[in-house]
Amino acid sequence: MDEENLWDMRRIYGGDPQGKITLLRSWAGEPGMEIDDPWYTRDFDGALQQIEEGCRGLLTALLQRKA
Repeated sequence: MDEENLWDMRRIYGGDPQGKITLLRSWAGEPGMEIDDPWYTRDFDGALQQIEEGCRGLLTALLQRKA
């Protein structure tokens, strides 16, 4: 998701007062950073690594909330 997607999501849902709509890399300790678009960079492995790091961070946060 990029900044344009964030804007669309906030518009569709009438805002984000609880701060639940975030970029995936925020969960990897890189707030405000988008996943590099492999369509333009041709770095599919790098994009996959960023996605995996974000998913691991999100999963860790979810598991900590459950505990």
